[in-house]
Amino acid sequence: MTIKSLRKRLWQKNAPVGKEDTIDTSTISLIRPIEFPLVLAHNYAPMNANAANTTLCSVAIIMDCTTLANNRWQTEQWEASSVIRDTQSKDIAERVIVRDEKLTRIKFHGHEIRLFRDEAEGYLYNITSPYPKVFVLWRMHDEVARPERVTVSYHEGARWMDSDEKVDGVPLPAELVPWIREFAELHYKPEPKKPKRYASNKDKGRMGRID
Repeated sequence: MTIKSLRKRLWQKNAPVGKEDTIDTSTISLIRPIEFPLVLAHNYAPMNANAANTTLCSVAIIMDCTTLANNRWQTEQWEASSVIRDTQSKDIAERVIVRDEKLTRIKFHGHEIRLFRDEAEGYLYNITSPYPKVFVLWRMHDEVARPERVTVSYHEGARWMDSDEKVDGVPLPAELVPWIREFAELHYKPEPKKPKRYASNKDKGRMGRID
């Protein structure tokens, strides 16, 4: 899956009502960084002074199981619904935070967003898009969808989708954008442009002769 097709899929999933079959052309190419307003959640805790030098952030992942009525093919649907900063111990087991006739919501602790230098371009593509995402890869275990990996790289998220894994894109917490941007801008190295090669007399022998 290319970045273009990935962004098209995300646009169609998040597009305003009535515009699901269109695509916002502004998402096709890498645009200039957007200054995101810092929206603080009720459980927000500022990252420490050395945050710019860290390469991981602990998060919890929320998985939703929705009951499907009048569906002959399946009775329920699992998906990741959100990712939040997490200060709890990794040893804490998952816990059900909502359970009713239509929805079961489970919170999974002990996950980490890790930043890698070779994914810097993918981070920039993500945070400069209209809808920055955290990509969650999950698998079914004992009839429960369990998150296994998480990334904020567009490129890595696309590779997971190409391998037919179950992957959901959920909103990226706004307080993580400055941390990701600083890391990405520090390590992003554009591929050097190949020098243009012009034809010369030495190329005549390689060209077809026209009589």
